[in-house]
Amino acid sequence: MRERALASRLRLAVVRLNRKLRAQRTDENVSLTQLAALSTLHKCGPLTPGKLAAKEGVQPPSMTRVIAALEDFGFVERSPHPTDGRQSIVALTERGLAFVGETISVREAWLDRKLAELSGDEREVLARAAEIIDRMAGNE
Repeated sequence: MRERALASRLRLAVVRLNRKLRAQRTDENVSLTQLAALSTLHKCGPLTPGKLAAKEGVQPPSMTRVIAALEDFGFVERSPHPTDGRQSIVALTERGLAFVGETISVREAWLDRKLAELSGDEREVLARAAEIIDRMAGNE
């Protein structure tokens, strides 16, 4: 039962921290879904719309709308797929890359301020916890 209580506390803590981090935004006009797609392209590089939809866990028609909005913002561009004429490749533009970088900076600055409020021992515990959480998430 104790493991179940830990699982519940950890889940809630991660969800709450994620919510606070996601609230640190540079542009309220970009939805969280659009921001997630930009972040995936930043992390993974250019992708087909289908692969981007799969990575984001949304249906392809939904991702098509997200990509269209991101194109309107000038954050992504489509190019022909090199081997499959039926598909395209979606990639960040320079403007999109700058936007993602700015968003990351704002979020990390917020987190840096919060970490500065903690003791050295607490920061050491969090450093170890970050390693463990990464391992749990399969990001070894």
